Amino acid sequence: MDKIKSLDDLKRMREEAMKKRDATTTSGKKQVVIGMGTVGIAAGARETLKAILDLIEQENLSDVVVRQTGNVGIDSWEPVVQVMVQDQPQVNYGKVTPEVARRIIKEHLQGGKIVEEFVIPS
Repeated sequence: MDKIKSLDDLKRMREEAMKKRDATTTSGKKQVVIGMGTVGIAAGARETLKAILDLIEQENLSDVVVRQTGNVGIDSWEPVVQVMVQDQPQVNYGKVTPEVARRIIKEHLQGGKIVEEFVIPS
């Protein structure tokens, strides 16, 4: 964590935190839900969530809502990320590392193409 040495540092850190919070609360047509149950966290869900939030901020994606949930119920696929885009069926991705998360954001949310190799079979 950065050290706060001045009022400007505090203001900058507050602005960054507010931007990340806004990514989880703004209404949009696209939703990303990350399973943050105990198994998900142990499998790396925190790093996956951070990668998603960072990329959304970098790409300035204002139409994406990011939410967290508890255990999704498919432990062997953790970390699990669910993607919902408007009226399309929900897509469940499994074993989502930060690198895979970045692909999902770029290819699925931005490009409209499902990343088939990480889709959890129904």
